[in-house]
Amino acid sequence: MKPKVLFICSHNSARSQLAEELLRKYGGNTYTVFSAGLEKGTINPYIKKVLKDTENIDISGKQMTSVWDLLEQGGVYSYVITVCGRETDEKCPIFPGVQRRVNWPFLDPEGFTGTDEEILEQVIQLKEELKEKIFAFFQL
Repeated sequence: MKPKVLFICSHNSARSQLAEELLRKYGGNTYTVFSAGLEKGTINPYIKKVLKDTENIDISGKQMTSVWDLLEQGGVYSYVITVCGRETDEKCPIFPGVQRRVNWPFLDPEGFTGTDEEILEQVIQLKEELKEKIFAFFQL
């Protein structure tokens, strides 16, 4: 059975979506991957565009998931990785059976400013940083 990895951020709109899709693309044969948010949001349009344009991943029809729904369903994960600030990490529930819980504090793209091109560049940079972290952590 493949280890299950859950990525969590505030709204499941950007960072956790990026992390989930990147690990699924590069480690999907080894890991089963999920993402969720403390609250349901809507997927950041820049995230959709960057994943499609740079990784050929289409998440246009994807639904957001609440971490509380996963907890209620009794999800058991080998890794729970929060990709947000410490304050959000501390609000996350404790999942039973987790072998490893980690916090990777990445900036929230909702706070990125500038022109559309400048915001896209910031999101691409975030994606690359997350990809490096994923490759190093899971040794892909």
